[in-house]
Amino acid sequence: MQVSILVIVIVIVYMLAMLGIGYYSSKRISSNADFMVAGRRLGPFLMAGTLAATEIGGGSSLGVVQQGMQNHGLSAMWYIAAMGFAFVILAFMAPKFRAAEVKTVPEFFRRRYGGASGIVTAIIMLLPLIGLTAGQFIASSVILSTMLGISYKTAVIVVGIVVTIYAVMGGLWSVTITDFVQVFLIVLGMIIAVPFALNTAGGWSEVKAAVPPETFDIFKGYSLWDVISLIIMYVGTFTVGQEAVSRFYAAKDGKAAKQGSMLAALINFIYAFIPTILGIITLALINKGIFNADEFANVGARYALPVLAIKTMPAVICGLLFAGIISATMSSADSDLLGAGSIFANDIYRAALKKDADDKEVMRVTQIAMCLVGVFGTIIAYFNASDIISILQFSFTLRAAGAFFPYVVGHYWKGSSQAGTIASLIGGSVMVLAFDKWIKHLIPWLSQSIIPGLIVGAVCFFVFSKLMPPKDGELKLKAEYNEPEILLSDN
Repeated sequence: MQVSILVIVIVIVYMLAMLGIGYYSSKRISSNADFMVAGRRLGPFLMAGTLAATEIGGGSSLGVVQQGMQNHGLSAMWYIAAMGFAFVILAFMAPKFRAAEVKTVPEFFRRRYGGASGIVTAIIMLLPLIGLTAGQFIASSVILSTMLGISYKTAVIVVGIVVTIYAVMGGLWSVTITDFVQVFLIVLGMIIAVPFALNTAGGWSEVKAAVPPETFDIFKGYSLWDVISLIIMYVGTFTVGQEAVSRFYAAKDGKAAKQGSMLAALINFIYAFIPTILGIITLALINKGIFNADEFANVGARYALPVLAIKTMPAVICGLLFAGIISATMSSADSDLLGAGSIFANDIYRAALKKDADDKEVMRVTQIAMCLVGVFGTIIAYFNASDIISILQFSFTLRAAGAFFPYVVGHYWKGSSQAGTIASLIGGSVMVLAFDKWIKHLIPWLSQSIIPGLIVGAVCFFVFSKLMPPKDGELKLKAEYNEPEILLSDN
């Protein structure tokens, strides 16, 4: 693809702006709480922006355009809309999450169930975040190299340096502000792209006439069960994923957490249709002979949107859209990076290696850990070790399968016990492994391994909590590091 100099300049300016935001945010950091949870000062609008940006990645946006163009039609929108339904469900739990006054998910486990549960959870949570960071670096770099015509390895270095620097400088403040800018860019860029694409196709009536009628069947590519499975998967992973749930911890109060989740859901519901419609328009342009399908094949169907942009939009609009697509993936990478650093410093270094570490030391360790994860992720992405990435990303499902019920139910039920928690962590994870290796081919209609994992995790949690109940039977988080005891039943 031939890209104009103006498009390249716009993307470079965007990258520099992200670094500037990181520097600005660093001036607002005075404590570990500022760094990890933005001083618990996020209002509903910042909450909504950072939640939506974290989960709407550039890869998924491009993938939805591809699905809309190739075989899913209008039903491609479910991939993003299902996230919206997940955020609606989470909105009702958000005030409880915020009231716990923790910084990480493993901290909740440690203070609720004991040190062993905290360490096991920290390890289960940390590994996928390292893999996801590298995976997002790969996605961002492929997008950057494809759009700007630079080498993939050069793009990896640029992405790794930019994301790591602004995330390390400002912590969650930096990530939140950049996320807010990034979600604005991707949504605005995509919306602006629609009329240009429609104009090239000759209007919506021409688009409808050029594609098969079944293109507009909302269950063409995703069945109702597929949609339900997606929602379950998103609820499970968003609830215990540090990159997402940390936003609830950072809300200024429970009301802001709930409102932010609802607004994030609204963003997802609206945005879901935009890349889907662009995919359908692209299919129409190919069927009408305006575009040659071979042009998309040369860069891969996943990058149909950049090809569409270059061919139908002015350079300024194209540059804005490219910055938006790149920013969407980077907004996921910075959250994974911060989550990994926070868990290592808060739940491994301070909890197990140096319990007398003060607040500033923990913040420094968080930054060092983020740098190391950033370097490691850049190296993996540079060599594009997809086999390593697939193994690490598999643990993304493992963390949710075993941790979901101990985490969520632990906010409400005083009978939740350490025995039930350990059993759930082990049972849910083993079921995910067994399902993917031996059972999945026997149940072809059940595509998400997290569903049987959650079922087994729930059974293990409730059975062992009943058989081996907690000694004190109180619904509270134990005090530590001069922080107060939290009575969950009063929240």
